Amino acid sequence: MENKILVETSARHVHVTQETLEVLFGKGHQLAVRKMLSQPGQFASTDKVEVIGYNKKDPTAPRPSASLSILGPVRDHNQVELSFTDARTLGITAPVRESGDIAGSGTCTLKGPEGEVELKEGVIIAKRHIHMTPEDAKAFEVKNGDIVKVEVDTGAGRKLVFEDTVIRVSPKFTLAMHIDTDECNAASAFGVVYGKLVK
Repeated sequence: MENKILVETSARHVHVTQETLEVLFGKGHQLAVRKMLSQPGQFASTDKVEVIGYNKKDPTAPRPSASLSILGPVRDHNQVELSFTDARTLGITAPVRESGDIAGSGTCTLKGPEGEVELKEGVIIAKRHIHMTPEDAKAFEVKNGDIVKVEVDTGAGRKLVFEDTVIRVSPKFTLAMHIDTDECNAASAFGVVYGKLVK
């Protein structure tokens, strides 16, 4: 296999449970597909939600907020994924975590047209990762949970080696590396970009 992995930028977004979705948008609300994503079954929905953070300098002032897309399908937990820039702008302290590892993570308020939900945890900076099938993992000689380096050189004079990249393996995945918008900007990784696995 050619040592080449598609690098995709995952912009800030929200995952919600069906219960949370109904509080935000009303009883019986269902997510509708706006755009399918590269990972099978995953999609950007037509719904957006306001993520409200904290004004740490003046708690009496209006709280900063941002409108984020909800990705589907619904999950068994609520999760907000931001870049460090997003988190600072919103006044939220969020740790770097793998998706689903939300215990003790950042807090915020989600606000929809019908209601609000206070998240006591769930806001993270997603750890950069590579989705792989078992066949991909065998070809690249890695396994689920391995930490690798990925070299990204777009020819724009901002070549980077992304260390601390976690391998995630599932037969439900499609081969792709996911980085956030801060990482994309740092590497000038715009458009169709490929990275090289470095061991």
